[in-house]
Amino acid sequence: MKGVLAEPADAAELREQIAVVRKLEAVVPDRGAVLYFLSTAKQHLGETREALSLLKECLALREGFDPSGDPAFLGLKGSKEFDELAEKVRRDFPPVAAARFAFVTEEKDLIPEGLAYDPKHNLYYLGSLNRKKIVKIDSEGRVSDFVPGDRYGLLPVSGIRLDPVDGTVWADTFEDAGRTELLHFDSTGKLLGRYSPKDSAKHGFNDLVLRRNGEVISTDSLNNQVLRFDPRSQAFAPLAVYRTLLDPHGIALADDDQTVFVADAVGIVKIDLPSGESRDVDPGPHNTLAGADGLYWQKGSLIAVQNGIGSPRVVAFKLSKDGNRVTQTSVLENHTQFTVLPTTGAIHGNDFYFIANSQIDNRNGDKVMDVTKLAAVRIAVVRLP
Repeated sequence: MKGVLAEPADAAELREQIAVVRKLEAVVPDRGAVLYFLSTAKQHLGETREALSLLKECLALREGFDPSGDPAFLGLKGSKEFDELAEKVRRDFPPVAAARFAFVTEEKDLIPEGLAYDPKHNLYYLGSLNRKKIVKIDSEGRVSDFVPGDRYGLLPVSGIRLDPVDGTVWADTFEDAGRTELLHFDSTGKLLGRYSPKDSAKHGFNDLVLRRNGEVISTDSLNNQVLRFDPRSQAFAPLAVYRTLLDPHGIALADDDQTVFVADAVGIVKIDLPSGESRDVDPGPHNTLAGADGLYWQKGSLIAVQNGIGSPRVVAFKLSKDGNRVTQTSVLENHTQFTVLPTTGAIHGNDFYFIANSQIDNRNGDKVMDVTKLAAVRIAVVRLP
């Protein structure tokens, strides 16, 4: 109809997600995360008045959400109401500049996602969504192919982790259409195995952890679940979670090898593997655990790359002894050249290396949207508290 704005193509899916999040409002401990998700969803649907109302309510909680860096609100920049909100957030959460440059890859169109450290060989593995390959970076910063893109017909590479026992390399790969594979390589890049769920559902393995018994646990971003892979039976099975997950990404395994933390759009869920019990980690007041793309365990803390809260940041969350709540929050990097669009990282000793400019916002499906905007991929490093 003339004069009526057309809804976005994903409107139906978005409305389904809104309904899910409305139900989660009574369950998750972080009200700000729910409000922020609803605000961005409403703005995407063109319902700006309601979006701004929800955003104001969210930002009043002073949890760390910053809409100034969110593409959803790009159209509101320059308006007095929005700019005043963004300015107040900047005053409450000023820049933190502690990171420094570590490595660079001159292949500008990698669009990197996963990063892992290999302590035995003292090198890093970096996955490529666009080139569909894995590169390695040695201690001198030299970059070379670990698994070339034309060798095994890989899907876009997301999470990468090393087996803690034998040092072999595991990687999650998936394409937006719903095809996914869990891959296993030896230390030379030779393919040892490739595994996919046998059902007809769409799956998207995003990130993963490996237990000492060889079990692999992956977040499934497309099917909103967590899957565990048994290397003996080569079968996948879902992990039960007490609530609906919403776009799960980051995942971390505690040193006890029994506790998994799963990050999604509205928080972090702690899962006790032996009992199957799960619960949300309580962020406490004026704090959020939402939107962690990368998540890592370090000496009783969770290190998070939060790029789902508007302007991204890198944070260390110290947990209580039982892992049920945050006792201290340390923002490690915020509003600097290294937090333009960070995604994931890797811990090396007391340092956290992370992808500083993933450029995933310049990718649509299997295509780079604007090659003229591509830049050399930078890896930054920040000292952990």
